[in-house]
This record gives sequence, structure tokens and C-alpha cells, in this order.
Amino acid sequence: EGSEDFAMVLHLLFVVNKAGGLIYHKVLGPLAPTLSQNDYLHLASTFHGLQLLVNELSPVNTRPGNAASSGIRLLKANNFVLHAFHALTGLQIFVTAEPHAKGIPEFLREIYVIYSDFVMKNPFYEVDMPIKSVLWDHHLGRLVEKLKADNAR
Repeated sequence: EGSEDFAMVLHLLFVVNKAGGLIYHKVLGPLAPTLSQNDYLHLASTFHGLQLLVNELSPVNTRPGNAASSGIRLLKANNFVLHAFHALTGLQIFVTAEPHAKGIPEFLREIYVIYSDFVMKNPFYEVDMPIKSVLWDHHLGRLVEKLKADNAR
């Protein structure tokens, strides 16, 4: 396969608040499925529900003071993977990508840093509301291009 194939590693990005509401989504690559706005909302709330279920079923002792399950971090399918990042605040960021994609966990952590810097520090942003920020979009775009370039090597 050529490097162009490997550069198309990302499909979809979701940012979900602690209540399971979709606050941001973006199509990241041409291989992403075509979905309606309602489909995006449904997928985000379904993933949130699965996270809650995984946390309930976790054999890890979840009494106060003990570490709880961190939920789903990686879900593998035949032709894509879903990587997830969970912040202590309850925010969830997940992305679908090609199975051969490299550096996705670090990519998700960097997205959280951008979220902290350009969304949460924005005095006009209301917590848990949809993200609408030019700086967020700009820095996220740069991060996506960097990951694609790193995977093309």
C-alpha cells in the first residue's frame, strides 16, 4: 500500500460530556461512514451507556478511595478500531481509526490538552455545551494533520 493509504488513518472524532451528551463531533477522513446528526447523537449516547455498564461490571474494587475501572479504552473490529480517553471530569473523547493506526492514545491525550487550553479556558464557553471555538478547531486540525503525517512514515 502507498503512503496515501496510511495517511487516511482517522475516521470520526466524538467528544461526550459527563452526562453522555455529544458536545463535538468531526469527520476526520474520507473513509468515515456518512451519518445524520441524529446518528452522531445516538452513537455518543450509546458509547456513554456502554461505558457506564463496563464500570458497573468491572471486577475492580470501586469503593471510595480505590481506583475504579477506566472503562473502554480500545474496541477492535475487523476493519476499524475505536480508541477512547476518559478524563477525571467525566469527559470522554473517542475516535475511530484504521486498525494499523499508530499513536492514537497519545493523540487523544493531546486533544484533551487542546480542550483544556482552548475550550475550558474560554470565558464564553458554558460547560457541557456544544464546542464552537475557532482556536479549538484550528489546533485540532493541526493535531490531526500531525498524526496523519506521522502515520504516513
